[in-house]
Formats: sequence, C-alpha cells, structure tokens
Amino acid sequence: MIIEHFKDPLLVYRRLREHDRMLPEGLTYVSSWVAATFKLCFQLMECEDLTVLQEWLLQWQDLGDYEIVPVVESAQARKVIEPFL
Repeated sequence: MIIEHFKDPLLVYRRLREHDRMLPEGLTYVSSWVAATFKLCFQLMECEDLTVLQEWLLQWQDLGDYEIVPVVESAQARKVIEPFL
C-alpha cells in the first residue's frame, strides 16, 4: 500500500492524464482511493521486487511524499496468526 501525500493534486492528475501511471515492468497497479480533500491517495500496488516500486516512486517524487506499507490480505493474515490464538 502506498500512501501518497500530494503537494499539488492538479499537477498529479495532469501528469497522470499525459503519461498514465508510468509503471515499470514488474509493478502492477491494483486499485486506489483518494481522500475527499485530494490531499491523500491510498494506492494498492503489487510487485515481487521492491526496486521496481522504488523506480516508480522516483518518477513521482516531485509531486508528493510517499509512505510504503507492506500489506497482505486479511485471510492470509488470519492464517499466520491463527496458531498463536
């Protein structure tokens, strides 16, 4: 999960319109959710190699600040934690 803190949402959407997501090979966009204020975007991405995510972030670094939060689906988390309950 990428938490994006937009510096200027208009510039973000202009770049997206002109260049799409600019995803490097090996990085898959799953879905995203934008806060009503247009200041935050929660973007779910998938990759096997973290360096492709870093490559993608470098293309957008001038337009925001980014947090990377590794996540798993709830069902997977439940399987991991079940033996400890």
